[in-house]
Amino acid sequence: MQLKRNLMLVAISLSTLAVSAQNTQSSGQVTEEGKTAFKPHWYMQVQAGAAQTVGEASFKDLISPTAALSVGYKFNPLWGIRAGVSGWQAKGKWVILPDSYKFNYLQGNVDATLDLSNLLCHYNPKRFFNAYMFLGVGVAGGFNNDDAVALDEAGYHMQYLWSGKKVFVAGRGGLGANLRLSNHVFFNLEVNANVLSDKFNSKKANNADWQLNALAGFTFKFGKSGKKPKPVVSYDVAPTPVETVVEIKQEPAPVVTPAPVEEKKEEVKPLTENIFFKINSAVIRSSEENKITDLVAFLQKNEEVKVSICGYADAATGTASINQRLSKERALAVEKALKAKGIAADRITVDFKGDKVQPFSKNEENRVAICITE
Repeated sequence: MQLKRNLMLVAISLSTLAVSAQNTQSSGQVTEEGKTAFKPHWYMQVQAGAAQTVGEASFKDLISPTAALSVGYKFNPLWGIRAGVSGWQAKGKWVILPDSYKFNYLQGNVDATLDLSNLLCHYNPKRFFNAYMFLGVGVAGGFNNDDAVALDEAGYHMQYLWSGKKVFVAGRGGLGANLRLSNHVFFNLEVNANVLSDKFNSKKANNADWQLNALAGFTFKFGKSGKKPKPVVSYDVAPTPVETVVEIKQEPAPVVTPAPVEEKKEEVKPLTENIFFKINSAVIRSSEENKITDLVAFLQKNEEVKVSICGYADAATGTASINQRLSKERALAVEKALKAKGIAADRITVDFKGDKVQPFSKNEENRVAICITE
């Protein structure tokens, strides 16, 4: 009855673990922002160590060798499942027996595993120490129970003696740790306890038999257990500036009266024309007509300009009285030509010098009427 109660407790625990696993993480892949994402993967464990079958003897008298080979699959950073084969040798002893007896067994196991390191410290594939716990069920097959049979035949009555082969249902649980050596290889340490029928060691004790195991070995991970997520680039979007409309009241611009601009009169450069005559003549030659034309054009363009005409005669020829008269006639001849072309008389001033003044060094050039504008 007690064994049945123990098995029921194991079954209830496994059911609770399954429901918790389903509610905790339904996805096979968990990604933490900025960290490596977990990837489901298979693994294998090879273990060996010592077993101790609890009994009526000192601890060291009931130690025997054991080994285990398991294959597991991790669904997410916390939960996984493991199936394996364990066993080798078990021992028993009775208080009245002179020595212990041994037998062999093999046990098939199915365990639900929980990663304690990821549970308490979050997922980290580079962590060195990775602790886990498990609960499971198993079926043990006993064989080679010849020592117990011999003792029974020798008069030591074994109430639960079995011979040949015997099958037992087991409940189990334990703790372990994987110490990271590389991305795929871990050194493994594990302790577990297996509860079996009172008949496992052939003697009656009115309680369940316990098989304790301390194991060491290696865990081998297959494939990649994690992958780097693609970086997600986020952009801080600056808030759109709110346009503020400021109403500007326009005032009428002041009327500026421009200062009077004094018109600068273009300075007119004076024009000088020398009208040359033949000896003892006051007639304007045709060769000098163009000078009269230029002078008239200048006076017509510059209406405020006046002209002074002064006649001369050369001192080398004629007398002073003749030259006086001749210089006057020459000046009047030029005056007459200007008036004939429309130049008003009030713009013309006439003078004559005879031969008293000689404006040029050459004698023939002094037979002239000099016209100067002003």
